[in-house]
Amino acid sequence: MTGAEIVLQALKENGVEHIFGYPGGAVLPIYDEIFQQDDIQHILVRHEQGAGHAAEGYARATGKVGVMLVTSGPGATNAVTPLQDALMDSIPLVCISGQVPTTLIGSDAFQECDTVGITRPCTKYNWLVKDVNELANVIHEAFRIAQSGRPGPVVVDVPKDIQFARGHYSPLAGHPIRESYRPTTEGNSDAIAAAVELMANARRPVIYSGGGVVNSGPEATRLLRELVEITNFPITSTLMGLGCYPASGKNWLGMLGMHGSYQANMAMHDCDVMVCVGARFDDRITGRVDAFSPNSKKIHIDIDPSSLNKTIHVDVPILGDVGLVLEEMVRRYRALKGERPSLAAWWDNVERWRGRDCFAYTPSKDVIMPQYALERLNAAVKGRDFYITTEVGQHQMWAAQFIDFEEPNRWMTSGGLGTMGYGLPAALGVQIAHPGSLVIDVAGDASIQMCIQEMSAAIQHNAPIKIFIMNNQYMGMVRQWQQLLHGNRLSHSYTEAMPDFVKLAEAYGAEGIYCDDPAELDDAIQRMIDSPKPVIFDCRVANLANCFPMIPSGKAHNEMLLPDEANDEAVATAIDAAGRQLV
Repeated sequence: MTGAEIVLQALKENGVEHIFGYPGGAVLPIYDEIFQQDDIQHILVRHEQGAGHAAEGYARATGKVGVMLVTSGPGATNAVTPLQDALMDSIPLVCISGQVPTTLIGSDAFQECDTVGITRPCTKYNWLVKDVNELANVIHEAFRIAQSGRPGPVVVDVPKDIQFARGHYSPLAGHPIRESYRPTTEGNSDAIAAAVELMANARRPVIYSGGGVVNSGPEATRLLRELVEITNFPITSTLMGLGCYPASGKNWLGMLGMHGSYQANMAMHDCDVMVCVGARFDDRITGRVDAFSPNSKKIHIDIDPSSLNKTIHVDVPILGDVGLVLEEMVRRYRALKGERPSLAAWWDNVERWRGRDCFAYTPSKDVIMPQYALERLNAAVKGRDFYITTEVGQHQMWAAQFIDFEEPNRWMTSGGLGTMGYGLPAALGVQIAHPGSLVIDVAGDASIQMCIQEMSAAIQHNAPIKIFIMNNQYMGMVRQWQQLLHGNRLSHSYTEAMPDFVKLAEAYGAEGIYCDDPAELDDAIQRMIDSPKPVIFDCRVANLANCFPMIPSGKAHNEMLLPDEANDEAVATAIDAAGRQLV
C-alpha cells in the first residue's frame, strides 16, 4: 500500500467513522484516498482549531477517540490550542498532521515547522514517521495511548513522501504492545480496604467526583451511583464530572468550587472523610490549599500516578481505573458487618446549607436576567435527548449552575484550559455523532466570535446545532473581575462593534432569532428547538449581572460570597484580604 492508503486502513481498523479536518498541500495524498472510499466521513471545518474542538466534542459525547487531520506548518500550529485543551481535560484525540518531505525537513521549507517539538508539551505522545513500514503500527499505538490510562491527545506527523511511498500494512491484530506504556488499572487491594474502613467509620463524609468517571465509561457511572446508594453519602462534582450522578438524585449537592453551590463547598470544608473519584484537585476546586477540607481524611482514586499527592496530600491514594476500583470498593462495602455511625446529624447540616438559595438573583419583568434565561432553557430541554456545549465565561458557570444533567457525556465544556471558542465547533462534533439529538451551545457574545466561521461547516454538513448567545455586550467574566478587582476600570471588555447576529445567521444560511423580553423568552426558545436548521439565538440579557456564589482567590470553601452578600464593597474587601490575587 501507499502510506496514504495505510493511514486510511489503520483508521478503519481502529473504528474511525468520522474525521474532522482541513486540507493542505502536505496531506493531499491522504485526502485523495479519502475521496476514493466511503467508510469514513470527512467533516470539513473552516479552521484547524475548529477541527480539534469538534473532535473533542465528538469524543466526549461518544466515549470514542476523536480524530483530526491537518496539514503541515500553520495547520499543525493551529491545532495546538485544541491539543492542549484535550490534554488538560483528558479527552482522547488522534491528530494526524502532514509534514514536508523527509528530504526537506530542517531546511525551512514552505509550510514547515517542527510539529513534534511544538506539540511535545501538549500531547501524551507524538511521532514523526520516517519509514512507511512503521506507519500502521504507529497509528495503532497512537489510538491505544490516546484512550488508555488517563486519556489525552497524540500526534502522528507524516511527511508527504511517506504518504506516497509504498510499504507493508501491519494489521491491528498483530500490533506489538509498547512495554514502556502499560497503565495500572487495578487498584491496590490493601489501599481499597483502608479506604472502605475510613468510609465505614465516617460521620461527615462526602464524595467528590470528576471527569475521570466519565472517561472510565458507563459502568463507572453505574458503580458510582451504586456507591452513593449503599453509603448514603452526599456527592458533589467538578465542572467536568456533571451528569455522573443525576441532578435529580436526593444525595446531589451540585457542583463545587469557585462558582459552585453553597452546600457542596460547605460539605467539602467540614467533612471528616472525602472520597475523591477521578478528579485532580485543581485550583478552581481547592481554593486556598492549606485550608482545603482541613479536618478530613482524604481518599483519592485516579489512573494518573502524577495526579496523586500532586496538589493535595491524601491519606489513601489508590492508583487505578475508576470503574475497576469502584467495583472492588462497592463489593467490600457491601460485605461489611456491624453498625456504622449515623449520618443523620451530617444530613441535617447539609439540609440547612441547602436552605440557603445560593443561586438566587433578582428577577425582572423588563430585562432578561441571564440566570432566568438558563432556567427557561433548562425547563425547555427537560426530558429531551439533549447535549449542551459551552463557550467560556460567566455563561459557562451559569449553565453549570442552572442546567440539570441526569446522565454523563451530555455536557461538553472547556474546563482546564478555559478556551474561548470551544463551544460551537464542539457542538458540531456532538451533532455529527448524534444527528437526531438536540445540541445546544450556550455561548457568550464575545466567545462565540472566536470560531463563528464553523457555522458554515454546520450548514454544509446539515448539523442543526443551536447557538444560544447570552448577549450582554461584554466579555462578562473579564468585566466582572475588572469591576471587583480593578476599580471598575473596564479596559477593553466592552464590545462596541457587535454584529447583528440574526443577519449573520441568515448570511450563513441558518435561522436567526432575537429576544430581549422575558415574556417572550419561552416562545423564542421553543422556536429555536423546533427549527430544523442551525440557529443563532441572540438572547439579550442584563449587561452587568455578576456570577455568584464565588470563592475569592486565596479563600477557603467556607468563605464563599453568596448573592445576598455580594455587593461590590464586600467583594472588594474579601479580595483585598486575599492579597488582591487575580482569578
